[in-house]
Amino acid sequence: MSSQHSVLFDAPGPRARRRIVVGNIVGALFVAGVAAFVLVVLGQKGQLSWDLWGPIFTASAWENYYLPGLQNTLRAAGFAIVGAVVFGLVFGSGRLARSRTVRWISGVIVEFFRAVPVLLLMIFFWLLLGFNFKQVEEPSFVAVVLALVLYNGSVIAELVRSGVGNLPRGQAEAGLAIGLTGGQTLRSVQLPQALIAMLPSLVSQLVVVLKDTALGQLIVYNELLRAAQIFGNGNSNNLQTLTVAAIVFIVINWLLTRVASWLSRFLSGRTAGATATGPGIGDPTATGPGAVAGAGAR
Repeated sequence: MSSQHSVLFDAPGPRARRRIVVGNIVGALFVAGVAAFVLVVLGQKGQLSWDLWGPIFTASAWENYYLPGLQNTLRAAGFAIVGAVVFGLVFGSGRLARSRTVRWISGVIVEFFRAVPVLLLMIFFWLLLGFNFKQVEEPSFVAVVLALVLYNGSVIAELVRSGVGNLPRGQAEAGLAIGLTGGQTLRSVQLPQALIAMLPSLVSQLVVVLKDTALGQLIVYNELLRAAQIFGNGNSNNLQTLTVAAIVFIVINWLLTRVASWLSRFLSGRTAGATATGPGIGDPTATGPGAVAGAGAR
C-alpha cells in the first residue's frame, strides 16, 4: 500500500474474513427467518389472500389512484427540490458574505426554518392560504411545496456553508490574487467545488424531500400515500395498498441514489481532469479558471 494512502484499520486477515463471511450468513439467515415468520402469520390471518391483493393489480387501481398520486408526489418534489436548491444557494452564500448584517439575517432565517418541523410548516401554510388567500387554487400543493422549500433549503444552506468552509484557503486566496472580488471568488471558484464535494449529502437531502411529500396527506394533498389510503379504505386492504406504495417509494429513491452516484463520479472525474490538465497550471501569469485551480492546489 502506498504511503500516500491512509486507512482507518488494517486489512482483515484470513481468520477475520472467515468470521465476516460467517457473520453475513448468520445475519442473512436471521433476516430470512423473520421474513418467513411474518409471511406465515400474515397467511394465518388471511392477509395473503388474492381477494386482498388482486384489486391492486387492476388497471383501475393504477389509472385512478396510484399513477395520479405518484404524479402529484413527483410534481411537489420537483418544485420543492428546485426551490430548496435555490434557497440553499442564496442563503448559504449569504451566511458567507462579508457583510455582518447579511450574515446575521441569513443565519436567523436558516436557523429558524431548520428548527421548525416541516409538518408544522405545512399545516401553517395550508391554513394561511385556505382562509386568507381564496384565489389560490391548490392550497394543499402550495403549502407542501413552501414547507419543503423552506425546511430543506435551510439544510442545504448549511451544506453550502460547510462545503465552502472545508475548501483549502488557497482557493479563495488564488481568486483574490488574480483580481476577483470576494463575491466573485465565492461564486466562480468556491461554490462549484463545494457543490461537487457536498453532492452525496445534497442528494440525501433531496431523497428526504421526496419522502416528506407523504406528509402532505395530512393536509389532504392527494399524493401517493393518500391515494393508496383512499384505495385501501374502499377495498378493505390497507396493508396491501400501503405495501405497494412503500415499494414505489423505495424504487424511486433507489433510482435517485443511483443517478446521484453516477453524477458524483462523472463530475469528480471531469473536475479532476480539468484541474490536472487545464490551462494555467504552473503558469503564474495565467488568469483563467485553471490558474485558480492550480494555485489552490499548490
